[in-house]
This record gives sequence, structure tokens and C-alpha cells, in this order.
Amino acid sequence: MSDFKKVETVEHPQHYNQGNIECIDAMESAFGADEVSSFCKLNAFKYLWRAGDKINTVEDLKKARWYIDKIIEIQTRDV
Repeated sequence: MSDFKKVETVEHPQHYNQGNIECIDAMESAFGADEVSSFCKLNAFKYLWRAGDKINTVEDLKKARWYIDKIIEIQTRDV
């Protein structure tokens, strides 16, 4: 691997941030936990659906897992 820092493409990609606010957090603030959970479920489905059709199958699977983990995080808050 080169000396350059690997660009984060799964957990918290920089292009989903505006200042210190991540888009998914702004979405939850604006639309609520249930809506964001539905969004995450659909995005997980999308990444599973297309896994293997692009260059990096593992990255798509990791992205699907990230969205599933986000649903679990949202659904288990204050339980």
C-alpha cells in the first residue's frame, strides 16, 4: 500500500459531511428515525442487489452492512 492515507469509502465518507454534520444525522433530525430506518433498509437492499456487478464487491457488501448496522443503532436507542 502506498504512503497515502486510504480514502474512507464505507464508514464515514467525507463527501457525506457538511462541516461537522454527517448527512445521515441531518436526515434523521429532519425526517425522524423511522424514515431514516426505511431509507437505510432500502440502501442496504440496493448494495446487496448490485454486489458483484461493480469493481469492488466487498465494498458494496460493507456498505450494505453499514446501513443494516445503522438501522440496528436507531432501533436499539433507549431500549
